[in-house]
Amino acid sequence: MQTIRTAKAMMAWSAAHHREGVMIGLVPTMGALHAGHRALIKAARRSCDAVVVSLFVNPAQFGPKEDFSRYPRKPRADAALCAKEGVDVLFAPPAEEIYPDGFQTTVSVPKLARRWEGEQRPGHFGGVATVVTKLLAIVRPAAAIFGQKDFQQAALIQRLVQDLNLGPRVIVYPTVREADGLALSSRNVFLTPEQRQVAPVLFQALKSGRAAIRAGGRSGAAIQQTMRQIVGKESLAKIDYLVACDPDTLEPLKRVRKQAVLLGAIRIGRIRLIDNLLVTC
Repeated sequence: MQTIRTAKAMMAWSAAHHREGVMIGLVPTMGALHAGHRALIKAARRSCDAVVVSLFVNPAQFGPKEDFSRYPRKPRADAALCAKEGVDVLFAPPAEEIYPDGFQTTVSVPKLARRWEGEQRPGHFGGVATVVTKLLAIVRPAAAIFGQKDFQQAALIQRLVQDLNLGPRVIVYPTVREADGLALSSRNVFLTPEQRQVAPVLFQALKSGRAAIRAGGRSGAAIQQTMRQIVGKESLAKIDYLVACDPDTLEPLKRVRKQAVLLGAIRIGRIRLIDNLLVTC
């Protein structure tokens, strides 16, 4: 496995492989890799000839009161995981490579970003859209693989790629979970043992919403209330949002018809968890 740290070198590697007809798969990450990332890497390998994993903790997607400095960083373990999975290139640039002196261009997808995570984390999706646009321009992949756990992010990136004709196929891989349903996340390591026992309540709430829809429930407000009641039983958990949305627009549904995405975010102490379920009637 080759480790590349500059945009120039990464672009040269990609150009050389494009000339040979190699299809490149990109797995963008912020490191602290876990089994969920491993699944994305495997999906990239199945879809493409060569796999690039980017490792970049993006400061532009953290707000002033968020955990950029605390975000887990495990570069040696990340490199070992990538090597074991047969990754061809680990692209691990320093911040000045992505945001050099004088950098001032940003990318936004305003309608998809305005609710839910966008409302809770102002500026977050502008940072995501900008860094993903840069990574796609540098690596020039045939496919880019993202996890469904960040459903709003994946929807935003799909729209970004389509609107700007950026080229790659965006693959959204199903959420990888612990045995008790908790979605894998790099931030889970910060949960205390007591908090970890409570954390699966978010998935339980989403499942209750799914069960309500499958039982014939169609009122968005009633489905939301069903999910909120589940989380409300846990005193350590505080709800940011629990809602049934249109999967394409992410607008809340007054009435579920063919399909809905159940989006949820809760806080347990200082740790914020997000999750979702896509439900077809």
